[in-house]
Amino acid sequence: MECAARRFGTRCVGPPTRRCGQCGAVAYCSVSHQTSHWSYHKEECERLEEQMRRVDLLNDFPFTFAEEATIQIGQKQLSRCSFLSKRELHLLGMWMYECKCGASAYDDCFKNDGWNLPSSSCPCRGSLSPLTSELCSWTDYYGWRKIPLDSPVALLLHWPLTIYHAIQTIGMGNLTPQISNELRIHYLGPQRELGQLGVFAELQSLFPGLRIRVEMVGPDVPQHMDGEMISLCGYAPCTEEECECNYSSKTLRPGNESAVSLQLHRGFYHDRYSDIAKDSPPPHIVIAPNAGIAAYPSWLPTIELIKEIKVPAVFSDYCEEACNLAACCIKSITGQPLSSPIRLNPFRQPMAVEESPLFIPCYSNCFIFAI
Repeated sequence: MECAARRFGTRCVGPPTRRCGQCGAVAYCSVSHQTSHWSYHKEECERLEEQMRRVDLLNDFPFTFAEEATIQIGQKQLSRCSFLSKRELHLLGMWMYECKCGASAYDDCFKNDGWNLPSSSCPCRGSLSPLTSELCSWTDYYGWRKIPLDSPVALLLHWPLTIYHAIQTIGMGNLTPQISNELRIHYLGPQRELGQLGVFAELQSLFPGLRIRVEMVGPDVPQHMDGEMISLCGYAPCTEEECECNYSSKTLRPGNESAVSLQLHRGFYHDRYSDIAKDSPPPHIVIAPNAGIAAYPSWLPTIELIKEIKVPAVFSDYCEEACNLAACCIKSITGQPLSSPIRLNPFRQPMAVEESPLFIPCYSNCFIFAI
């Protein structure tokens, strides 16, 4: 937690111990900082007060570890490191990127050490039964995949499940009439997920019968991986040597013959789109996880491009207020309101962000909206 006025003038004089008496969502290091920040904060105070009333809804997850991952981590009674260590997952494989002491660079995107969990606790193989109805919650997903609610795999699976939910949100759930056999997704601003590419193999269970082509575009893509095509030829494996997932070929490999293929592009979407469009038809959907539209001016030309190519785009962010600010930016650029309003994502990551700027809990992919 930091002083809400930290970037608005004089240096802070101590820790932020003075919470706003109205919303309770922000805190200040001193009376003077609280007073000087009011001209800005008064615009957001009522919205934040309303959001604070819905904190229990944000923390509502069905998992046996929910209190640890939400309240205890949010209140710094527990850290992500200790949570993962307790489950013998700390600094292992795809879990390495879920805490501060893990790797921050994603130089080896082919590396995939699997789930580091037994087969009963992870989706290391295809689904046992087809989807007969839309998945609307983590309870639905875990029940369909027959995974126990003490399994932490949702901490990584929120990436492909958010893609699934985004497609449902814009009304593309019944894909067959609209798409022949290939679903094309442009995925903007990948960061942590670049070290967790194996989890995107779950898209083949969520969209059976379709080839899925994902163009991942962002400045965090390593230079030497620019243009690389990665095929997900199986599911991320479990720890059991006798499980069939360990007899399949490498989960990640160069090439393009698989149900799910990912191509990496370094740079901003508005700079790289013309190169991507030369080699493939337009996308069916653009998805930007944890976008931070109001925080980065580079979004302005990207949103103008999305408006120009007339492709539905779904964005997510860590908290509702970030989405509200993004909606204002988008309206100023496009002159139009959101096509799908800001909504809580049922497939948000069920672990609180440790360094939140607000007292409202923040989660990766917490809220979504569309243009």
